[in-house]
Amino acid sequence: MANEQLSPLDLAFWHAESPDHPLHLAALAVLAPVGGVGAREVADLLAGRAAAVSRMRMRVRDVWMPPGGAAWVPDDHFEVRRHVYLHRDSPELLSELMERPLRRGRPPWEIHVIEGPTDDAPFSVLLKIHHALADGLRAVSLGAVLFDESPSLTRLTAPRPARKGGEAAAIPVQDLRRLAGAVRSRVGAAVGEAGQALGIGASLARASLGARTVPALAAPSSGSRQLATAVLELDAIHRIRKTAGGTVNDVLIAMVAGMLRRWMSERGEDVTGVVPRALVPVARRRSDGRRAAGNQLSGYLAELPVSEPDPMARLCAVRKVMDRNKEAGPGRGAGAVALLTDYMLPMASRLGAPLAGHAVRLLFDILVTSVPVPDLGFTVGGCPLLEVYPLAPLARGQSLAVAMTTYRGRVHLGLVGDGQAAPDLGRLAEAAHAELAEMRAAVA
Repeated sequence: MANEQLSPLDLAFWHAESPDHPLHLAALAVLAPVGGVGAREVADLLAGRAAAVSRMRMRVRDVWMPPGGAAWVPDDHFEVRRHVYLHRDSPELLSELMERPLRRGRPPWEIHVIEGPTDDAPFSVLLKIHHALADGLRAVSLGAVLFDESPSLTRLTAPRPARKGGEAAAIPVQDLRRLAGAVRSRVGAAVGEAGQALGIGASLARASLGARTVPALAAPSSGSRQLATAVLELDAIHRIRKTAGGTVNDVLIAMVAGMLRRWMSERGEDVTGVVPRALVPVARRRSDGRRAAGNQLSGYLAELPVSEPDPMARLCAVRKVMDRNKEAGPGRGAGAVALLTDYMLPMASRLGAPLAGHAVRLLFDILVTSVPVPDLGFTVGGCPLLEVYPLAPLARGQSLAVAMTTYRGRVHLGLVGDGQAAPDLGRLAEAAHAELAEMRAAVA
């Protein structure tokens, strides 16, 4: 990764950040102390392991060429204790840590180990990683190297062997026919890419014209954050899926729509005709099968049927829109807006990313993302991982982001809200249990 240039998307993430809109991902892990190993010992252990990971010793530095570009370079003054901290628990600690931007002159990550109320009580670890360094899937892989090794974990995190001679196979100069074929292929690909960019841009423009503001989900950022979590049984989700059809993700997205309906109704807000749009990120793979540097993300736009009172009708509506998205693929439609960065020069990303951040609210109202976590029974220093909650960043002008993951037969929801716009975020988390119960009753 040394001197590797930031991809266009990562460069956009890096420059779209502001003090009130930090763009870091996070994961909150809850561990149980074992045999005298607790928060303090785990903090020391994580510091040693993180310091040994070369990727976690890299910082972002501007480069001359290409103009406006940036690269990952070794931090010559790296000190792991500037990244790993031990805290005593307090009511507002997690919210304060999430709203605090990462230091931009250092490798963009932090680990905060939070002691439990007693030595034998569970304790927490908050891992913060800038979105330019990793998306959800890469963050999982990066975080996995900090856990105790196991055969399954070794297979998960082992780097792929590089092809001899680099990523692309060399074309013999003397073989003019192959060279000409390669040129024709590349020209054709460029034409196709330009067409794809125009198609995404047109879809984006159409989606923006139809934008409707949902007051509960749109608010000027206060710079403060509220966090809330919920845990649901995965078996219950599977029972609903098997009866009503669709995927686990469809059920979860429909559940989020029901949660929002309950939350907004309890606030006294009219939900008639309220259909907020959710951005559902999806991983993007190269069509040629090669492993690309940087984040590879696209997304689907899904209308959340908040105004629909019937939970099964909500699930049916979500299934239809997600099926349409999947049929079109992650490279088409307004939800694929992240792909437009591939066609931008670095200087355009540097200048345009802050402006694009202001336009996000025209495209979607809420981020709803699922982060895959391997069901391996992770431990750190022998301390078992009991719970893990993904936490997503808030887009400019939005008051709520929902992230979900499954681990050890349970669904963990991590909610991040603006501190002023969503001070009652805990009520939204409580609505998850009521909504799941209603969905189970509807299919019973």
